[in-house]
Amino acid sequence: MPRKTILPNIAYDTQRRTYYVTIRRPAPDGTTRRTVQCYPTMELAIQALDRRGGEDLLAQGEALEKLTLGQWLSYWLEQIIKPTRAASTAHGYTMIIRNHVAPGLGAIPLARLTAPQVQLYLNRMQAQGLCANTVRKHYMLLHNALEHARRQELVMRNVTEYVTPPSASDPTHHFYDSETMARLFEILAGTSMEPVVKLAGYLGLRRAEICGLKWNHVDREQKIITIAEARTTVNGRPVNKSTKNRSSIRRLGYAGLSDMEELMERLWRQRQEEMALLGERYLDKGYVICHDGGRPYQADYLSNRLQRVLSRTELPYVTLHGLRHSFASIANSRNVPLFGISRALGHSTTSTTSRIYMHLFDDTHLSVVQAVGEAVGGSGPK
Repeated sequence: MPRKTILPNIAYDTQRRTYYVTIRRPAPDGTTRRTVQCYPTMELAIQALDRRGGEDLLAQGEALEKLTLGQWLSYWLEQIIKPTRAASTAHGYTMIIRNHVAPGLGAIPLARLTAPQVQLYLNRMQAQGLCANTVRKHYMLLHNALEHARRQELVMRNVTEYVTPPSASDPTHHFYDSETMARLFEILAGTSMEPVVKLAGYLGLRRAEICGLKWNHVDREQKIITIAEARTTVNGRPVNKSTKNRSSIRRLGYAGLSDMEELMERLWRQRQEEMALLGERYLDKGYVICHDGGRPYQADYLSNRLQRVLSRTELPYVTLHGLRHSFASIANSRNVPLFGISRALGHSTTSTTSRIYMHLFDDTHLSVVQAVGEAVGGSGPK
């Protein structure tokens, strides 16, 4: 027989290379209803079995001592996270649980999970090569999930309160000064990447915001761009969503910036000409940045294109997000107030801007000291 049972209620078909999950549930007539579902991987099969088992135990309201952490996490994902969070966030949680937390801690009964078990798990993840910031994401996921379990009185306390996660490490940011940015713009002039890097460098847009920008959010007369949508990829599939948070919805004016004015008008003319040429063959989704024919870009494609361009130049390494960092750094070097930079970047608070970009702003401390010295005693440099 090609199908062999490898775990309770999970069988594997060696010919079709498919995992079969058997789910048994009581029917209204007193019998047991049996259904079989197929999954391409063992991880997905276990997750499906955990989700169903958790739902059954929680629905019955009894024998909750049998509820495992894996079952609770599957239920938490489906019933609490996916209905309330962005698809990209839910996908990130799913990957962490499927690839790490479920194999490492999932079999432990939820009510018996201890702080030392979580601490050992976090230490093990870091010893296996995951960076400190990634392991902190595991900790925050567990903290969030267990806090929901505590609120629903499934556990008496949240054991992650007694766990010490690794200290956060500052990420390495690569960014350009104004001269290097101008050189990049010059190299890409007239190419399909020119508008991409200018939206990131001149306006500080995230790459998902660049991919999601539509013409109905561009006021060509007043020369104002409204950032209200983003386009990202979740599990290989494009997803349109709202911006990162409410503060990310912002209006950015480019009037007086002749380079951007000319660019936006050129993009509009090109769109009109292409629509007239292709007619119904033009995929009119309204995107500003798109392939020939109107098909929108995916963020990873643009990132990879930028790296291929840079590899053929002598310019230093930078990412699309690094151009956003460059926008912040250049604005700060021109003494733009932190509040203005924060609003333009779409951050919820200036503390967010300060936390992310303080290492870029350190070179301004000298000018601050000089300004105070000149004001107080006239002792600044001549």
